Amino acid sequence: MTTARDTVLGRVRDALALAPAGETAVPRAYRTGRTLPDGERLALFTDRLVDYKALVHPCTADRTAEVIAGVLRERGAARVGVPPGLDTGWLAAYDGEVRQDSADIPAPRLDVLDGVVTASAVSCAETGTIFLDGSPDQGRRALSLVPDLHVCVVDLSTVEVGVPEAVARLVPERPTTLISGPSATSDIELERVEGVHGPRTLAVVIRTDV
Repeated sequence: MTTARDTVLGRVRDALALAPAGETAVPRAYRTGRTLPDGERLALFTDRLVDYKALVHPCTADRTAEVIAGVLRERGAARVGVPPGLDTGWLAAYDGEVRQDSADIPAPRLDVLDGVVTASAVSCAETGTIFLDGSPDQGRRALSLVPDLHVCVVDLSTVEVGVPEAVARLVPERPTTLISGPSATSDIELERVEGVHGPRTLAVVIRTDV
């Protein structure tokens, strides 16, 4: 008796037999090299983030700690996690408990955190997307997904106009997490539900002079 699995695999083998031999070159003629002045790039990025229901806090680098502390205080975050390589000065104005993450901590235990603070690798203004690459100041993927609040620091100098420009700045071998607003999905009646697959709240601190 032929099973559905046998049928599917047979069709795959037939398709492979008909495919041309050797590797096929894939055209990569993406539109690249686009730039915008800082003010326009910031405005576009902010507009996209707000559209995704993220909280946006532009500031100068010397106010980083003050703004982060204000966000955490406003959201009632008494205990936050940080990746091991995060600049400790960014939490200097925060009076709550700070816990440094490590790979030895099981992901379910991260649920005791009220929030997490991370840096970022690069961002795309056109899509409002933030890229994390697992660097020491960004941490492992679980750290940015389990807590209900993610405070992400973005330097304006790392914000590119489009996706091709942003991807070109990434290291392909590094694990990449793409963030476009807080985690959200819709049920069968298209009712928006936030916090299902990640943080319910995303606060983006954009350092405009870095």
